[in-house]
Amino acid sequence: MSARTSVVWTPEFLTYQLSDDHPLNPVRLELMMELSRGLGVLDGVELIEPEPATEADLDRVHTAGYRTAVRSAPEAPFGVGHGLGTSDNPIFFGMHEAAALIAGGSVRAAREIAEGRADRAVNMAGGLHHAMRDRAAGFCVYNDCSVAIAWLLEQGYERIAYLDVDVHHGDGVQAAFYDDPRVMTISLHQHPLTLWPGTGWAGELGRGDGEGYAVNIALPPGTGDAGWLRAFHGVVPSLLEQFRPQVLVTECGADTHAEDPLANLEMSVDGHRAVYHALRELAETTAGGKWLILGGGGYALYRVVPRSWTHLMAVALDRDLDPDTSIPADWTAKASTHTRAPLPVSMSDGADPSFERWGGSFGERVDSAILETRRALFPLHGLEPDDPRD
Repeated sequence: MSARTSVVWTPEFLTYQLSDDHPLNPVRLELMMELSRGLGVLDGVELIEPEPATEADLDRVHTAGYRTAVRSAPEAPFGVGHGLGTSDNPIFFGMHEAAALIAGGSVRAAREIAEGRADRAVNMAGGLHHAMRDRAAGFCVYNDCSVAIAWLLEQGYERIAYLDVDVHHGDGVQAAFYDDPRVMTISLHQHPLTLWPGTGWAGELGRGDGEGYAVNIALPPGTGDAGWLRAFHGVVPSLLEQFRPQVLVTECGADTHAEDPLANLEMSVDGHRAVYHALRELAETTAGGKWLILGGGGYALYRVVPRSWTHLMAVALDRDLDPDTSIPADWTAKASTHTRAPLPVSMSDGADPSFERWGGSFGERVDSAILETRRALFPLHGLEPDDPRD
């Protein structure tokens, strides 16, 4: 490994949801770890078991009343409100403990970087980016992304970039730091007119001192690898090069894939791999190599998430996998005990993720999204929105 990378993991993460039919079924994490092991990605890597987030950790982001509601919800006969007890966020025994452990995993990953033991740190159970200060939302109870960022700020960090590549808008993290210029939140997501949570417009720029530090790129449904990568490279590198974060935090949801059942983008596993390479490069060139990597959404549990996140784990560890790598038979046998759906045979979808960089024109379908975001944000950072050199 050319960079020091810590991987935070405990099987207890798999208790996060108890219902087998919930979209966030933890089998996706189990199969990702099995595939990573089967392909040798984790050979010689000592996994770090985290402690649950403390009350002080959670209270930097969530209200004490909300935390109390999460604790009491499993035994409350008439409900506790706060977005708990819905189909998205069902109540289950051990909910606080499981959610606090996930948040603690992201804090531990942040601590690995802050205390100099790692340049990169991974918590694939994290990335629960929709939880708000006083309510659960979108399968998320505690917002581990915000908890980890708030912990880093408490340690004295002054510039943190949060980059969200999930198909859904990173609304909870944006809300947590909407008026804070120390945190630049960048989210690429399906257009809010067409997908929950209905936020993430280019005009959502931040508030007060934080104006210009919330960045949203709203992509039209049907955007595939070439369009997604064109939009990413047309906006993100310029802003990060200007901001120069001390740490790059990424939420790496895999639900932009064409097979994801909850959204309408058309990316491939090959496109995801190209995204992860771009994230690694940006961490090196703009953040001094400091990269905190979190999971996120992804509901094609068997065919997509394990492959996509195994590529992410490999990229984080500088053990990049050839896309044509075959899936181990042992993994296929294990996955077959969970699903009768056809399973992939290689780490590739056979797609070509090449793209044409934005050059200031309207030549591609996503160019209106690129220009809308650039024209809203770039002048606030001394950049020229219509000049592709910026």
